Amino acid sequence: MNQRMRKPYESMRRHFQQAAQERGFTLAPAQEHAAERLSRLAGELTAPTGLFRRAPAPPRNVYVWGPVGRGKSWLVDTFFDGLPITRKRRLHFHDFFRALHDGVAREGRSHDGGRSAVDRAVDELLGDCRLLVFDEFHAHDAGDAMLVARLVRTLLDRRVTLVTTSDYPPTGLMPNPVHHHLFEPTIHLIEERMDVLVVTGPTDYPRARQDGGSRRFAEGACLTDEDTALLDEWGLSAPRPGEAALVPAYHRELPAKAVRADLVWLGFDELCEGATAVPDYLALAERFDTLVLDGVRPLASCTADGCRRFANLVDVCCGRDLRLFLLGADPLAGLPEGSDLMRDLDRTASRLAMLRRVDVAR
Repeated sequence: MNQRMRKPYESMRRHFQQAAQERGFTLAPAQEHAAERLSRLAGELTAPTGLFRRAPAPPRNVYVWGPVGRGKSWLVDTFFDGLPITRKRRLHFHDFFRALHDGVAREGRSHDGGRSAVDRAVDELLGDCRLLVFDEFHAHDAGDAMLVARLVRTLLDRRVTLVTTSDYPPTGLMPNPVHHHLFEPTIHLIEERMDVLVVTGPTDYPRARQDGGSRRFAEGACLTDEDTALLDEWGLSAPRPGEAALVPAYHRELPAKAVRADLVWLGFDELCEGATAVPDYLALAERFDTLVLDGVRPLASCTADGCRRFANLVDVCCGRDLRLFLLGADPLAGLPEGSDLMRDLDRTASRLAMLRRVDVAR
């Protein structure tokens, strides 16, 4: 490491140590390895250049993956917060992808010297951004796979340093074997252009700590059908006749059983087995603080699309810190350990563990 990078590198290393001490823990070996690489990246991004020195090439991109709850987002957030540059952006992949969809649709109606709508939409979203941090990068939806692939190539071809977190190794993206081969060129590109870091360890922090960094979400609860008489313990009451309404979502309206100020009450089948998507959940999250989902069924009895929609809904509620109440069956009941479906729902299980149960609330 040259001397120009040494000072910002050491500053970031101290920042990681202080942030960990403030949270009351010591970095595990895998976290330490990632913190070291991100500190070197800080040195590369912030090292001063001489008056007549040509700007260096962008540093290599970083892909941080590992099991749910091992501190990937904390590592990247700490890096982002301690990096003393202004041309940086941190985005959740759900939010960015919704904005990208809108931008592509808008830019697709214009013409700009042959540049693709994706290129123009990324220009609009990022501007002169030098560092882009993506949290929870994934590729599950076959319909969106080609747009994700085009996005990755566009980002990696720009003079923007990309840092991502993911629950999946690059080879685990687009896990559906029917469509996986279509995403393999993108996987190879990620492995070629990004440093892949694995963050593992024995502790699932959201399961171990009920705050999970999402306090209002953790105030929600899971109730069985037999326990709905206890709703008043959370200040809730069942929908009354005449409360049903259509709620604006993303380019559509969703049937709600009740809408009360900052609360919306929805049915599981309508929301998760209907033709909804992440932008709909984001639209709900922007309007409401509390979401009640009743008629919840075991995911083992749902369609693959229904499982994915439920998982995405939980992701959005946790990420946006909505208070979530699930009424009905245990969604994870009957899922065999080690099954492909259970592995895909590991993040969901970790987040659902943050919700209170009836025996805890009594």
